[in-house]
This record gives sequence, C-alpha cells and structure tokens, in this order.
Amino acid sequence: MADIVSFPALGLNIPVDPILTKIGPIDIHWYGIIIAIAFLVGGAILARLSPIVGINADRSFDVLMGAFLGGVICARIYYVAFKWDYYQNHLDQVWHIWEGGLAIYGGLIGGVLVGMLICKLRRVKILPMLDCAGMGLLVGQAIGRWGNFINMEAFGGNTTLPWGMTSESISYYLQSVSAELAAQGITVDPALPVHPTFLYESLWNMVGFFLLLLVVLPRRKFDGQIFLGYVLWYGLGRYWIEGLRTDSLMWGPFRVSQLVAAVCALVSLIVLIICLLRWKAGKTKPLYCHSEESALAVSGELYGKKKAVPAEEAAEDASSEEKEEN
Repeated sequence: MADIVSFPALGLNIPVDPILTKIGPIDIHWYGIIIAIAFLVGGAILARLSPIVGINADRSFDVLMGAFLGGVICARIYYVAFKWDYYQNHLDQVWHIWEGGLAIYGGLIGGVLVGMLICKLRRVKILPMLDCAGMGLLVGQAIGRWGNFINMEAFGGNTTLPWGMTSESISYYLQSVSAELAAQGITVDPALPVHPTFLYESLWNMVGFFLLLLVVLPRRKFDGQIFLGYVLWYGLGRYWIEGLRTDSLMWGPFRVSQLVAAVCALVSLIVLIICLLRWKAGKTKPLYCHSEESALAVSGELYGKKKAVPAEEAAEDASSEEKEEN
C-alpha cells in the first residue's frame, strides 16, 4: 500500500509503495530489487579490484555467491533471534525477508564464515579476498539502505533538522512502540519529523568507500588492511547512528548493533595498529599481489587454465611443430 513520505522543512512529499508491480499472484517488492542491485554493484567492484589485490576474478565471484547466500540466511536468523518474542507466535513470517528484517552484523558474520570456507575450497587467498569484500560491502550496504526507506524502517527519533521526515507508517509505528521506547528512556512524538537514519548510514558508507579506494588502497602495507579499515569505519558510523534509531534490536538494556559496532571498531583498531607496527618493524609478509603465485592466480594458470595465446603465436607454434615432425 502506497504511503506519502513528507519532508516538511523542505516542502517535499514523495509517494512510496513497497510493491513495484504484480505478476499474477506474486508481488515484486522494491526491497528485493534494491538488494539485488546492491549485490550486482558490489560484485562489479569485486571483479574490478580482484586483480589489483592479486586474486582471480572468476574465483572471487564464486566466493561472493556463497558468502551472499550465507550472509542473507544468517542476517535473517540473527534478526529473528533478537525478535523472538514476536516470531515465536508468527512462525509463518520467519522467512518473509521481503518485508525487511535483515540484520547487517548477522549477515557479516555469516558471509565472512561461509566466504572463508569457499576460499579454502576454491584456493583463493583469504586476506586479499576480504580486502575486496570490504570495498564491495560498503557500496552494497549504501545501496541496500534505500530498501529501508521504501519499507519505512530504520529511522530515528524526532529532529528539527531540515531533512527530518514523517509519514503515516512512521507515525503508526512510533505509536505502537511508544511504551517500549519509554522503557528505554526515549520520548518520541509520532506527529513530528524523525531522523532519516537510513540516509545517514548510506552516506557514511559511500564516504568510507572513497576513503578506502583513494587513500588506503594505493598505500596499503599488508593484506587485510582494507578489510580492517572497513570494519573500523563501519563500526564507528553504526555506533552513533544506531544511537539515534527507534527500532534497534535489544539485548536487555543494550542496543545489540551498537554494542557489536563498538566491539568491532575497537578490535579492528587494535589489530590495525599492531599490524602497522609489525610492518614498520619489517615483520609482515609482502603484499600477495607482488608474488609469483598471485600472477598465476590472476591469469588462471594456478588453477590449470592456460593463458590465451595470440593467433600469430599459435600459428608459429603449429608451424614449428610441423617442421619438427618432418
């Protein structure tokens, strides 16, 4: 059902319908379309960066496919686990992912674990693969957050900033959870505009992508540095953005994502500092992309694939073989 999202201070009224179209009895949801676009763009970035970090683009895409599937499943399990009070009485809705409800950190945990397993099976170096994944994840998450906008979720408390937004769906939701928010010490007026926290995270992720691409990638000292930068950047942003939200997954008095974000940011910062100190002391391995094995991996020769031979060279080789036979 269509809703009108209003930005009163900007004088904007945007009609939003979570359903793009219908094909017979099947509803095609914008949320699924946006997630698919995020996946494709992230995959394109992965393919572009794979040779730069020294891994085979085809095999890295194999890893991406498995990691994506594992990530979506774990993201949903994570979300349902922290909303079990609701889902235990609505088991038929557990896998309704088109309605939203994919927890990013659950997806990251599942995606990384499954991705590492497939790296082992497909003989792809894990740390360079994680570096590529971090870049693709930032852009994918930036795009994916617009699915939250379409579904009218992932918004914050009241704000007087010019970009504050409101809608009937937002007002209805805030009224329905007013008691829960009050128990958390949060007071919200359902009739007033709220923070578009989905937008904050989308912009934060895009800034992080360009910082990693333009600043860190050309100057990286060791494999895994970009992924650590991703975890640190995303953790910092998610920590403060989560503090604004009114739909956080809770663990007792704690916002789950805010707690996980703080831990991830802190751990990644410590590991990053340790690795940089080890690099300065000459104790880290050279970048994988500078190795002979990497060159073979990128070309496919490491996996038994022959490099393409120009037609002229092939003709010369054939001519030489004929002369030898004669």
